[in-house]
Amino acid sequence: MKLLDWYIIKKFLSAFFFTVLVLVSVICVIDFTEKNDNFMKHSLPMGKIIFGYYVYLFPYFANLLSPITVFIAVVFVTAQLAARTEIVAILASGVSFRRLLRPYAIGGAVVGVVIFAFVGWILPIGNKTRVQFEKDYVKNPYRFKERNIHIRVGPKSYAYMESYDNTANVGFRFALETIDGTLLRRRMTADAITWDSTKHVWHLTQQLVRTFRGPQDETLLTLPPRDTTLNLFPKDFASTYRLAETLTLPELNKLIRTKQERGADDTQTYLSEKYERYSYPFAIIILTLIGVILSARKSRAGVGGQIALGFVLAFVFIIFVIFSRNLAQVGQLSPLLAAWIPSMLFSGIGLALYRFVPK
Repeated sequence: MKLLDWYIIKKFLSAFFFTVLVLVSVICVIDFTEKNDNFMKHSLPMGKIIFGYYVYLFPYFANLLSPITVFIAVVFVTAQLAARTEIVAILASGVSFRRLLRPYAIGGAVVGVVIFAFVGWILPIGNKTRVQFEKDYVKNPYRFKERNIHIRVGPKSYAYMESYDNTANVGFRFALETIDGTLLRRRMTADAITWDSTKHVWHLTQQLVRTFRGPQDETLLTLPPRDTTLNLFPKDFASTYRLAETLTLPELNKLIRTKQERGADDTQTYLSEKYERYSYPFAIIILTLIGVILSARKSRAGVGGQIALGFVLAFVFIIFVIFSRNLAQVGQLSPLLAAWIPSMLFSGIGLALYRFVPK
């Protein structure tokens, strides 16, 4: 890279980190004012609030707002260069506009790779503490309210509970069915099933076992209370509040495989989270290049007007991300496609701007 590349990359990354620091700090202050009543209710010391929560909330917001902060940083730096006629001088020296985009693309790629590693392996570790803090001191105690629960626990085995009490880890009206194709081969029922946290097994009350060998061949067997193991755990009934955010990529992949094996209804949510993590770095690069194209020439609105435009376009991108994610979660759109639609759409916008906007 030449001196010009280092000059632009340095200014871009400096502006990016400064924008993150200022914007996220303001948001954290606003968040504190909203949650202060909860903190006072639990008599939390300031040290625990800061080092047990906001230390982890800051990087969460930094990642969440990265498309906005990258875009603003690019617009701010490029508009300043244009206002001081530095870009005119660069282009007049024989550097093409496409060549001018290279240091920005490199800077955007650096930010994208860091964010990918951050959100894939580092951020989830802090999110575990942050989410648990919110559960303990901000949110109301969780109660599992679903009824008539069906969960696949084996290739041919399905567990059923009429209801489950997650505070005592007790399931009521339990049934374990073995189904071969479309035929019910065995059904075991018990009034209750309780998790034994010391033995890490389930304790069943007296069971009635029905075995079906044919249309007219059925046997009944009564079994005394006993312990058993199942591919079923109390965590399957625990709160899923922001669960995806607390999982590293390997943990997320493992959870997705488990949910697919069980035929869970919320698998789409976790697939969307996975694909979004892969698409985010590319979105960063695309927004970086769009920001350069929009702000590389002087504007009558000045730097402030161009930064305002940057805010608007970045928020439009976030809206598209949220809209696509919601469509994927309700099953109206493939999670893979939903994760990449905003990037593909803004890639088209970027190509159109590159072609038609005066450079």
